[in-house]
Amino acid sequence: MTDLSPPATPMPFAEQLAAFYIYIRSERQLSIHTQTSYARDLEKFQIFCASKSIKELHMLGVNHIRMAVAQLHREGLGGKSLQRWLSSLRSFFQFCIRRGWLKNNIADGITAPKSPKALPKVLDADQAAQFVQVEGDDFINKRDRALVELIYSSGLRLAEAVSLDINDIDWGDAMLTVTGKGRKTRTLPVGSHALTALKDWLEARKLYTQNDEPALFTTQRGQRISHRAVQMRLQQLSIQQGMDNPVHPHMLRHSFASHMLESSGDLRLVQELLGHANISTTQVYTHLDFQHLAKVYDKAHPRAGRKTDDEV
Repeated sequence: MTDLSPPATPMPFAEQLAAFYIYIRSERQLSIHTQTSYARDLEKFQIFCASKSIKELHMLGVNHIRMAVAQLHREGLGGKSLQRWLSSLRSFFQFCIRRGWLKNNIADGITAPKSPKALPKVLDADQAAQFVQVEGDDFINKRDRALVELIYSSGLRLAEAVSLDINDIDWGDAMLTVTGKGRKTRTLPVGSHALTALKDWLEARKLYTQNDEPALFTTQRGQRISHRAVQMRLQQLSIQQGMDNPVHPHMLRHSFASHMLESSGDLRLVQELLGHANISTTQVYTHLDFQHLAKVYDKAHPRAGRKTDDEV
């Protein structure tokens, strides 16, 4: 049975860490990977404590933890890494409380700064045109051409494209009924290039697919194409089309949104086309638009005098 009574004299911080490492290895039997993560996180804290001449736990306060978080953040540790670091610290302090070396978990209630949300990657208009220009007249090429044209034309999610049925297309009005998140439907316009590719694809589809199969996009076995199959095909197309980086389905959707906003400037329209419940989700594309405008300005204006990220 573990003795929870506090030691007669304060135990050095290093010995308490050593006891914790034995605990997670022998009693909790955590994986080597997890043990290594704990050791790496707590080593950072040990270095911080040494810089502040803190040799015993009772010398620590909440402000020290906040100072350590701020310092690690300044040194380049991101929000997610700091969250994990704080989690390691809480586990160690909880262990110390059980041993009677601490009264309170001084890391509780302290949060890491949020990491900036990464902007989605997009293709520019020329890259998008290059990617969707799939050559070839066989079953696979006709299907892939129709698939990428439609995703880019209407800004579809992967799940939306895969779940489409032939009857979802209104050929007369060049519109498409899509079932999105939460089973919500929306009606989207389809561009002329996508319509041409779809008609071409449906002729090829007849050779491999039974008449009673509703799916718009099918495999050579006549079954609805899977999410994974589409992802793999786009990876292969990225190489085939000479793209610098792999193109995934959502990148086509992001490109659609960015190009629509760039041309129209209508954020509400883009929100409706994408099927976003909140406009705050759509606003990420305004940042992409501003980035594009800044690049055009830097290249075009004779007195821009601004350095690009590559030049800094």
